[in-house]
Amino acid sequence: MLDIAAIFLTLTAVLAYLNRRFIGFPATIGVMIIALALSLVTIGLDALGFGVLRDFEESLLHRVDFSDLLMEGMLSLLLFAGALHVDLSELRAYRWQIGLLAIIGTMASTLVVGLLLWLGLSYTPLAMPLTYCLLFGALISPTDPIAVMGILKSAGAPKNVELVIAGESLFNDGVGVVLFSLLLSVVHSGKVPGFAEGALLLLEEAGGGIVLGLVIGYATYRMLKSIDSYQEEVLITLAAVIGGYALASTLHVSGPLAMVVIGLIIGNHGRALAMSEQTRRHVDMFWELIDEILNAVLFVLIGLEIIVITSAHGLLTAGLIAIGVTLLARVLTVGLPIRLLRFMFRLPAGAWKVLTWGGLRGGISVALALSLPAGPQRDIIVALTYMVVVFSILVQGLTIGKVVRSSIECASPPH
Repeated sequence: MLDIAAIFLTLTAVLAYLNRRFIGFPATIGVMIIALALSLVTIGLDALGFGVLRDFEESLLHRVDFSDLLMEGMLSLLLFAGALHVDLSELRAYRWQIGLLAIIGTMASTLVVGLLLWLGLSYTPLAMPLTYCLLFGALISPTDPIAVMGILKSAGAPKNVELVIAGESLFNDGVGVVLFSLLLSVVHSGKVPGFAEGALLLLEEAGGGIVLGLVIGYATYRMLKSIDSYQEEVLITLAAVIGGYALASTLHVSGPLAMVVIGLIIGNHGRALAMSEQTRRHVDMFWELIDEILNAVLFVLIGLEIIVITSAHGLLTAGLIAIGVTLLARVLTVGLPIRLLRFMFRLPAGAWKVLTWGGLRGGISVALALSLPAGPQRDIIVALTYMVVVFSILVQGLTIGKVVRSSIECASPPH
């Protein structure tokens, strides 16, 4: 495993250098573009009879369980790092808006994407059962906090717009994972649970994750408050994240939501009341480095994964349908409510365009798709997910700054 880690870290460092030195894109987008280009060159060389590089890349990727690496390893660290710098007092001011988008919006989007994809694919050779289309809806509907927060930093959006879209992305992936698990159990058992059973599962997973996050967050806060030594305090935060995520998996509650809650507690009460200035500086620096390094590695992996995507007749058409359906669902479940209820959401005019176009998908969607059991439906879903994610990061990510500048009429919410 050490040699695999060494190869990917070295490759990521080289690609990050090339992006910074010659291209100048945001770090996550830049390394992904270069990795994607390398994979396409490798595929091209293979078509010309030089298959050594493709064989090496495929063997390397097959030794990495992308789904397990992200969902059981990197995700906890990235979510905590993302939540650590969210101002809880500002988040509280938009709690209802974020809650509606993260819970109701994600559930509605899952349904819209599933139904429209089912209808759209029925006109292609890659038609899928409705349950699998809904599975795709569940894994593609949550916006990826890793992608969103990394790219929004350079987009120049007003603070309240950035806060709402970042808050939504931090919480809706937990809801999406629960919906995905529920629909996956339907696929396995063939039995559709009743409303009460589904609601109970959602409450246990999501509610349990929030409660666990509160408990671990408070315990961590008390430990940090009782000492003043940045070495031990950084170690305590790291242990809270890794140990807390492992405990959440054991208890079958939402680890992502637990990490977000812990991050909010430590990033607000912990930083303000339990840390000295020296400790705050070291904690911030440590988690900022973790965030940047893991983000870069993650997007390099996404760029390389194209080489293991199965090709099939009609896949390009199906991918375009999936991209269109995903964008339409985002408009209907996020953009339209914000546009019609602008004064309730208290966001600037034009913010609905930013939240629609800024709903980026990333590694979480790919990881969930790769976790599906082997079969022809899985291959189609993985390919469609990958196409939507690449479009989201490359096209939406590179143009979100222009959308912000052309859409936002004022930087303060209407009164």
